[in-house]
Amino acid sequence: MPAVQVESVTRTFGHGPAAVHALRGISLTVPRGELLAVCGRSGSGKTTLLSVIAGLERPTSGRVWVCDREVTAMDRDALLRMRRETVAMIFQSFALLPMLSAAENVGVPMRLARMDPAHRDQRVQALLRLVGLDGHSHQRPQEMSGGEQQRVAIARALANNATVLLADEPTAQLDSQTAGQIMGLLRSIVHEQGITAIVATHDRALIGIADRAVAVRDGVLTAS
Repeated sequence: MPAVQVESVTRTFGHGPAAVHALRGISLTVPRGELLAVCGRSGSGKTTLLSVIAGLERPTSGRVWVCDREVTAMDRDALLRMRRETVAMIFQSFALLPMLSAAENVGVPMRLARMDPAHRDQRVQALLRLVGLDGHSHQRPQEMSGGEQQRVAIARALANNATVLLADEPTAQLDSQTAGQIMGLLRSIVHEQGITAIVATHDRALIGIADRAVAVRDGVLTAS
């Protein structure tokens, strides 16, 4: 079974003539272990698609499966459990806690999962090494570059062994060189860790780094 399957999904906001059709009958299959780039301009429907896959938005119609489980049939508790254990998200704003160090930010999901402190500390250091930040454990976000902050966010997203990673414009605040490095890092993590990643981006220069790319235009999925 694929890691993610989207079947005839629509998402409409509002009613009548003023209704906004964010997604218009999208179907998508993402195999396990693939880095998929979803390209499109702002407002094209990329973020809504990721939100539906993560269970943050309910589709108006259609069905979604993640790792053989139907997201669109889950109740609130099941959705929270899925986002805690199976699906991780990365945002363009980094969303790091400014008062915490890099290591403490990465450790937050493990604290919430009540992981043994010794095991947690070992995993935090392993994840920081994975993203190339093993020498930055004690730095706070304001002491780090944008690219370094995004690396911390990636490490945090991997903290609880998620099998599906959803990234919404993770390079939007970065220069082109750093953006390419972050996308390359995601690709290496996908291939080395065996996870699946779906990255929404408006930067077509990053398409070649992904295993495959599709485009969303006015809520419709097309070839890139």
